[in-house]
Amino acid sequence: MNTTGNGPELPAQIDTSVAHSARVWNYWLGGKDNFPADRAAGDAYRGKYPLIETFAKESRDFLRRTVTHLARDAGIRQFLDVGAGLPTANNTHEVAQRIAPDSRIVYVDHDPLVLLHVHALLTSTPEGATAYVEADMRDTETVLAGAAETLDLTRPVALVISDVLGHIVDWDDALSLVRRLVDRLPSGSYLSLSHSTASDDAHRAVQDEYNASGAIPYIFREPETTIAFFEGLEMVEPGMVSWPNWRPDANTGTTTARAGWGAVARIP
Repeated sequence: MNTTGNGPELPAQIDTSVAHSARVWNYWLGGKDNFPADRAAGDAYRGKYPLIETFAKESRDFLRRTVTHLARDAGIRQFLDVGAGLPTANNTHEVAQRIAPDSRIVYVDHDPLVLLHVHALLTSTPEGATAYVEADMRDTETVLAGAAETLDLTRPVALVISDVLGHIVDWDDALSLVRRLVDRLPSGSYLSLSHSTASDDAHRAVQDEYNASGAIPYIFREPETTIAFFEGLEMVEPGMVSWPNWRPDANTGTTTARAGWGAVARIP
């Protein structure tokens, strides 16, 4: 699908004149699902902070390795990916179904541009299933009701929340959202969660400038804060670490320890 102006007509609610974080992220990852405003914002950010592209790739690779662990080592066959964003390489269903073709995956997002890609997201192995729920992740009742149409919520589920909670500015709201979802999943389920932090003062300054541009803001939080998302859960080794340091493999290209942290934990 071409969303750069020569493809299908876009829904009216997509404002292409203002940068959107999911599309800017897509641009940094080498995707094509972005517009001039997104590319301009991405170039401006990268011009002042070139490491941002490395950080975007580290975040994506954290997702690949954690989903690999959950499908291969933990035996999880059901995934609920909340705030999925635009599809790119190594989406959750692709990683999980490469290991276990019978895996069932539900993506949740309310971005109208993501809806345009729903058919790409819904590809699945014949043995498994992939579905999409259009919902604001803060509306956890709608999220869970939609997920239940594809997933058996009485059996273990991996809840995947990949670097999106910074869009919820209020800390109590973000923590409550995660709690409401975790508390409804059965014992033996898992939480895989990552969150960006400020690498240094320059990184924070560029992000503050981006947030003031009119784009949807993203708030950095320190790992000493975000560890609270896992309270009461059984942390999987190596615990809460920077993205590249979570079980790096041969395809983990960088080892920076600054821009984002994450963990996987079992729900007892």
